[in-house]
Amino acid sequence: MTRAPATLSGSRIRLRRWRDADREAFAAMNSDPRVMEFFRGPLSRAESDAMVDRIERHFAEHDFGLWAIEVPDVAPFVGFAGLSFAHFRAHFTPCVEVGWRLAFAHWGRGFATEAAGLALGHGFGTLMLPQIVSFTSVTNRRSRALMERIGMRRDPAEDFDYPTLPEGHPLRRHVLYRLDADCRPGGC
Repeated sequence: MTRAPATLSGSRIRLRRWRDADREAFAAMNSDPRVMEFFRGPLSRAESDAMVDRIERHFAEHDFGLWAIEVPDVAPFVGFAGLSFAHFRAHFTPCVEVGWRLAFAHWGRGFATEAAGLALGHGFGTLMLPQIVSFTSVTNRRSRALMERIGMRRDPAEDFDYPTLPEGHPLRRHVLYRLDADCRPGGC
């Protein structure tokens, strides 16, 4: 597999490898209930740091991962976006997922859409992945809208119960979106 580039640059953002200085901002973001609304809950500093460690291990093992998002002249760290293997079993795994998370102060500016597009371009162009998926809770309308903006499509028959959430949990039901390499926007 091709080594992950140190950076991917868009018109307004840069996806880059993580720095130790990102950990404080990442922990603040992960402790914000608005950011973590569609996850199990806010993360402690230790849980947030452990997530960065897992992200770095993923890069080391697979030569791709979740990059830190930097917005030059705005902020050195606004969140993350990139590609990762899903770490649970479902009807569509194994798979590579495109994902993102931004600090609340940076929502609504198109940074996540641009970052996801850069990640997809890397996944399809450099890594030559045949398909990339994304998934979220049925109720996460913002992420679902972003998935649709980047050309992903959902088949309701593929919706699933997230396996690590208990029966009855309000976030357990998830939607699955897919994008094939030959069906990127403008390609189908």
